[in-house]
Amino acid sequence: MDQGETGIRAAATGSAGRPQGTRGRRAVVAALMLAMALAALDSTIVSTAVPQIVGDLGGFSVFSWLFSGYLLAVTVTLPVYGKLSDTFGRKPVLIAGAVLFLVGSLLCATAWNMAALIAFRIVQGLGGGALQGTVQTLAADLYPLKERPKIQAKLSTVWATSAIAGPALGGVLAAYADWRWIFLINLPIGALALWLIVRHLHEPARETTRRPRIDWAGALAVFACGGVLLTALVQGGVAWDWLSAPSIALFGTGLGLVAVVVLVERRAAEPIIPGWVWRRRTIAAVNLALGALGLLMVAPTVFLPTYAQAVLGLAPIAAGFVLSVWTLSWPVSAALSQHVYRRIGFRNTAMLGIGAATLLLLAFPFLPYPGEPWQPALLMLLLGGALGLFQLPLIIGVQSSVGWAERGTTTASVLFCRQTGQTMGAALFGAVANSVLAARLGGAGDLDSVTRALDSGAPAEHLRHAVADAVHAVYLGAACAAALSFLILLFVAPRRFPVLKDPTD
Repeated sequence: MDQGETGIRAAATGSAGRPQGTRGRRAVVAALMLAMALAALDSTIVSTAVPQIVGDLGGFSVFSWLFSGYLLAVTVTLPVYGKLSDTFGRKPVLIAGAVLFLVGSLLCATAWNMAALIAFRIVQGLGGGALQGTVQTLAADLYPLKERPKIQAKLSTVWATSAIAGPALGGVLAAYADWRWIFLINLPIGALALWLIVRHLHEPARETTRRPRIDWAGALAVFACGGVLLTALVQGGVAWDWLSAPSIALFGTGLGLVAVVVLVERRAAEPIIPGWVWRRRTIAAVNLALGALGLLMVAPTVFLPTYAQAVLGLAPIAAGFVLSVWTLSWPVSAALSQHVYRRIGFRNTAMLGIGAATLLLLAFPFLPYPGEPWQPALLMLLLGGALGLFQLPLIIGVQSSVGWAERGTTTASVLFCRQTGQTMGAALFGAVANSVLAARLGGAGDLDSVTRALDSGAPAEHLRHAVADAVHAVYLGAACAAALSFLILLFVAPRRFPVLKDPTD
């Protein structure tokens, strides 16, 4: 059992959902990895096929909604699925989410124009929210605390592999087959995952004294509020100016819906977002810390490939490799983190990781110009190791602080905050990068227009310097987000996470 945590209590349902026998559990783990692969691949495989999709369907002006629509649907449904999995069990929610995701994939493959494809991507996202949240929750259900790093390391490996293989696979399918196969390939993978889940995942029957009450009003309010605010963040500064009428209207509507959510959830018997998620120090601290993680992750994932191509002069594949190296060290560090947090505790391990990440992000602006590709690649390799040491202990620690009946809601709240942080980071750091470029170039241009000019062969060294300065500013902002996460853990998180005693530990 964890030697670094105190305040241990007995858990009545600690082993709920664990299939009998090693073979059954391995089959369920395989199903979870396949389900996670569906969600992970879908985030990357579409990107390289955009030219073919636009060439076939048109709609270049709105193609960004292929990604934004999916992201919005995943994010706003996470809290809903988390509560439903606590109420009705993980299995029915996971099956329903997988079926919805596969239906969305099939519809995407039959899309006749860009508007239809965007709508069907949103259907995919509605299923993807169930896949992401429920898979992470089941990972905690399947294993006792001392064995949870095993399954989490496997899921991290799935994400890492998907990040590397997704763009390449999408490019191959679009070039040598048809872009529609990007969505059709989900069907056999999802069918196999569904068969394994139906056959091997057996949740024990839970005694209930009354019929579960679903907070449909709260679910609708959360969905509407999240959709409006995330749309404002995603499209602000892109489709319209930040201070334009559409932006102000969306933010104003979103804030009004926040008040509606609070009012509805206070009156609900079983709220979608219960108040204890924010009243408990452990959960609130992890939510805020991982929200800051989502914020800082935008710097490497969005801006580093641009830096590698525009400043270092690398081809797109080589630029992708500079970024992808962190997916090699992240799962390894996550798997080894158990040896650290068993000795010094969840909070201190996470602080060690995010402290190192802060220093690495601060080091990026000091790289020589233009520099060698191995220099940012080395920083990314180290950054992946630091973030693996940060994220996994927090997820395992917060999941271990609640019982089965609260684990789905808790896990969903963590993932929701991380996703929201990424959306906010894209908007915030995009504005930072464009403002730096405007200052360097005399008040004209943004990051997209500058990189297009460089891609066309424009021999303008001052443009490269401007891009470097813009990305350096973004990394400084990411370092501030990492430092904020460190301070949250230092001042908000308890020194020792309250861990529930698992009967099998």
